[in-house]
Amino acid sequence: MTARTGAGPRTGRLEAVVAGGGPAGAVAALVLARAGRHVLLVDGGPPGARSGAFTIGETLPPAARPLLHDLGLWTAFAADAHLSCPGTDASWGSARLLGHSHLFDPHGHGWHLDRDRFDAFLREAAVAAGALIRRAVVIGHRSAGGEQRLLVRERGGAVRELCSRWVVDATGRRALIGRRLALRRRQDRLVAAFTLLGGGLGSGHAGDPELRTLVEAVPEGWWYTARVPAGRVVAHLTDADLAGARLRTAEGFRYAAARTRHVRDRLRGYDPACSPVPYWTAAHGLRLSPPGGPGWVAAGDAAIAFDPLSSQGILTALHTGARAGAAVARCLAGEKEALASYTSFLDGVADAYHHHHARSYAQERRWPEHPFWRRRNGGRTDPEGGAG
Repeated sequence: MTARTGAGPRTGRLEAVVAGGGPAGAVAALVLARAGRHVLLVDGGPPGARSGAFTIGETLPPAARPLLHDLGLWTAFAADAHLSCPGTDASWGSARLLGHSHLFDPHGHGWHLDRDRFDAFLREAAVAAGALIRRAVVIGHRSAGGEQRLLVRERGGAVRELCSRWVVDATGRRALIGRRLALRRRQDRLVAAFTLLGGGLGSGHAGDPELRTLVEAVPEGWWYTARVPAGRVVAHLTDADLAGARLRTAEGFRYAAARTRHVRDRLRGYDPACSPVPYWTAAHGLRLSPPGGPGWVAAGDAAIAFDPLSSQGILTALHTGARAGAAVARCLAGEKEALASYTSFLDGVADAYHHHHARSYAQERRWPEHPFWRRRNGGRTDPEGGAG
């Protein structure tokens, strides 16, 4: 995918509407605009800004570097103030902490992102390439007469209908469009409780120099913590039915973190009294099948979502957004095989993910009788819903 200079905003009938302004949606709009298509990006604003929560999903692995180059975004991204991530420390399969460094990775180090700023950077690139943008939330979708019609609610409360030839569903795990048109298969019941710690160790974060991600397995699931530009994110991953009510309180979350060995050490110097009530989000693997059909295609978490253990969520969002945008551009040009090619690409991504997921969880054998680890031995996938 070679970048080219985008034209200015286009007028006339919309050829594509991209629903969702996260990484997948912004990159899909960017690719469509650079292909000369009249595209509108519908963005409801950063999830964190809407809810007051930190936007979780902050790791970008080194393999993102060539994709950012191909998209013509590398120079601007490299100049931004995201934190480098030199590797990962993990207590997984052993009580000892073992390190994996990016020192010898051909693409260099990874990054811990300021997600809201990164997402805004991608949207601005799409607009600079010629995409239009509308601040609104998608609330409905229907097809009629060969057109895709989206209902959106704008910030002032007004409801509008947008018509286009194609729509890209980049609405995240909600898959507001795709869930009505395809089957969603849920891998398990994984959820994440997470919080952002700020300050600590004097003023700012100068006293917390550790930039490696830390992962630690425990009987009930696993934890991770990472430095981000805004502070330090701490997350506990477990199954929804195994998460006790106390874990939903600031005190209970602190108590559970204090029972870990390595995460607890990494949090030294942060004021426990400043630990906010944790936020919760779904974290299970998820697949939409098929990922597209006449006039529509899904990208990012709407198409395929990963267990956070993979650390591939944002990278996959960028790849699927670029591929989905290219597929729609090709379909608009009359290439009938474009959607099948995109589906084949996602099949390969899913196969690789499931292989690495099974292998990673199989490496932790210390608590074989605990429900969390016992369930992952079978690799069950749960259908969530059908077409409708």
